[in-house]
Amino acid sequence: MSMDPPGTGSTVRRIMLGASLRRLREEKGLTREVAGFHIRASESKISRMELGRVGFKTRDVEDLLTLYGVLDNAERRSLLEMVREANTPGWWHKYGDILPNWFATYVGLEEAANLIRTYEVQFVPGLLQTSSYARTVIRLGYPDVPDAEIERRVHMRMQRQDRLSKKDGPRLWAVIDEAALRRPIGGRDIMREQLQHLLEASALPNITLQVMPFKFGMHAAEGGAFSILRFPESDLSDVVYVEQLWGALYLDKREDIDPYLTAMEQLCVESTTPGGTTELLGALLREI
Repeated sequence: MSMDPPGTGSTVRRIMLGASLRRLREEKGLTREVAGFHIRASESKISRMELGRVGFKTRDVEDLLTLYGVLDNAERRSLLEMVREANTPGWWHKYGDILPNWFATYVGLEEAANLIRTYEVQFVPGLLQTSSYARTVIRLGYPDVPDAEIERRVHMRMQRQDRLSKKDGPRLWAVIDEAALRRPIGGRDIMREQLQHLLEASALPNITLQVMPFKFGMHAAEGGAFSILRFPESDLSDVVYVEQLWGALYLDKREDIDPYLTAMEQLCVESTTPGGTTELLGALLREI
């Protein structure tokens, strides 16, 4: 299954195509109900299409473009090419049997992002986990599944990390609460390996790693973990991802994003410097 070039993931293409269709509809002053009737679909389907939550049929997009008065061949070709890109499966689709839809959306966004900022409270972020640490965490979340499925989940998590080591990979800026580094996940050997891996990862040019230390007390993100994804396309807004027990929130409106941006900036100010992170990780390693 072919990989999408960075910044052109199918998830992002769906969002961009949906936004274009919404803009064209609004410029014509048409309701979603009228658009849905034109392609023999419901208003809710038009809403899902415009939010990039579903795949696109070429015939539906052709009919909508005609309704919206887009008759220029070059413009139509450009948008119809986006349909093909939006419907191209990403590498993660082969894990569809174990990947819930709400998280598959995140993986697609993560694959296309050029900047990933994340704050984690309970665990080391998935993009920085070793396979042994990841296996332990996944087993905690899925205690009753067969070993083969656990290994597939571990493999998928490791595959998500591949882009970080590539020349055109994204920048990762992670702030980890000290509690996550002191929580003994999997025992002494696994934690030692994980802390050593964080030390090595923090030396990479595209990774910034900070720790929110206990000594600071209360801080700007007491509400819990979240990630902020930014994309190469200037017309695509940031997306805030907040994971819940069996689902997730995706926020892309400016008024929803701004509080998280402010919290992340404050976290970065209050957390260890990269040099301080190295010292803290070294101290933790000596304690094990």
